[in-house]
Amino acid sequence: MKVSPVLLCGGSGTRLWPLSRKSYPKQFVELVGKHTLFQSSAQRLTGGIENMSFSTPVVITNSDFRFIVTEQLMDIGIDPKTILIEPEGRNTAPAVLAAALHLHSEDPDAVMLVGPSDHVVPDVTAFQASVKAALPALERGELVTFGITPTSPETGYGYLELEGSPKNAEGTIKLSRFVEKPKLEVAQAMLEQGNYLWNAGIFLFKAKDIIAAFEAHAPNLIAPVQASVEAAEVDLGFLRLAPEPWSEAEDISIDYAVMERASNLSVMPFTGYWSDLGGWDSVWRNSDQNDQGVALSGNATDIGCRNTLLRSETDTQEIVGIGLENIIAVAMNDAVLVADMSKAQDVKHAVTALKAKNALQATAFPKDHRPWGWFESLVIGDRFQVKRIHVHPGASLSLQSHHHRAEHWIVVEGTARVTVDNTEQLVSENQSIYVPLGAVHRMENPGKVPMVLIEVQTGSYLGEDDIIRYEDVYSRGQGAKG
Repeated sequence: MKVSPVLLCGGSGTRLWPLSRKSYPKQFVELVGKHTLFQSSAQRLTGGIENMSFSTPVVITNSDFRFIVTEQLMDIGIDPKTILIEPEGRNTAPAVLAAALHLHSEDPDAVMLVGPSDHVVPDVTAFQASVKAALPALERGELVTFGITPTSPETGYGYLELEGSPKNAEGTIKLSRFVEKPKLEVAQAMLEQGNYLWNAGIFLFKAKDIIAAFEAHAPNLIAPVQASVEAAEVDLGFLRLAPEPWSEAEDISIDYAVMERASNLSVMPFTGYWSDLGGWDSVWRNSDQNDQGVALSGNATDIGCRNTLLRSETDTQEIVGIGLENIIAVAMNDAVLVADMSKAQDVKHAVTALKAKNALQATAFPKDHRPWGWFESLVIGDRFQVKRIHVHPGASLSLQSHHHRAEHWIVVEGTARVTVDNTEQLVSENQSIYVPLGAVHRMENPGKVPMVLIEVQTGSYLGEDDIIRYEDVYSRGQGAKG
């Protein structure tokens, strides 16, 4: 049987600030292991086991992340089946319905495995085996949700109450009810009772069955989402859902819209290791530690610390912990987090506080990712800014001009093909070129290795929206960044 993975790829990742931010949330970051959480999720849903295989994934994301999604999938050799672009975030119910309608239009018997793209599941074989074991329930028209065997009385997760014990279960078990995040004493009692599992937010069903469930329990979503899917437009290989009908869809999760109301639900227990990396304490638990429980990343040095996470996220920055115990310390070039391990869930309050003071660090990532590569600001003054710009092999920025700034470009790696008004020339390593205010210009990387340059901007206004775009291979409109 073919199973179509559907990866939900939005979110803001506030509990893992400063490394995870609204402009670059946690699924795109290498938090544990050699790949990002998004890449690991996609790899987990490739290939297959006996009598079951996965189709290439469908990804649901927003316009800001579409090129990051494509780049990260290409890096691991995966060509996605479809990337659906939400005009705005409307929670998981409209997103899942849009994917179901899209897949159903291609195959009336399509089977969907829906899940977040930011979870850790190291045992891929065991997870795929659990998906296969849940497939017979679909032939009975059931909607399957996956439950994780709890290892502690966790108060940060929702729970699933089962009609029977999950021990030694070879298939699905009927669901009794969903349980909201409990207080500690309630979580402890549920753990002792033995028929409660953590709610992983992973679902398996036939597209036609989940559509029928929406028709029965959330009929108000059908018309706007269906209209948005039917009027979707192809844009550079992405499928953009139509914004006007989409804006009329209710902002609601699939749990509230459908799952908590449906009677044909069953649960597939998963006994393997799982984590949603919901805080820095979880990252610490999932990281390699020394015999004193200290996890180091990047340029980090430990002197007499215990049960501590030390991370440096910048090549030129050193972080040193001396005599620390139960501490989280994460250093980036524009922000530093120091917190008690027991307060890991309060990191989201730091984001709220920074937003209140209009700090860019609340939401903006230091590296600004673009379809052609990325840039980061190195120095910002009143009338100047210095950037490092990284352009992927074969990539090209738009043909553009600026009203308020001139630019000086110094190539430090690779070779740039530069257009300034009617002149085109190659600029090699250690060479520079000046782009006057108002000049129509473009930079390209014609080579097979990344091209890196230092850009010095001078002028009265240096905002990213000071741009007139004439040509763009990525079909971005006027005022779009980069």
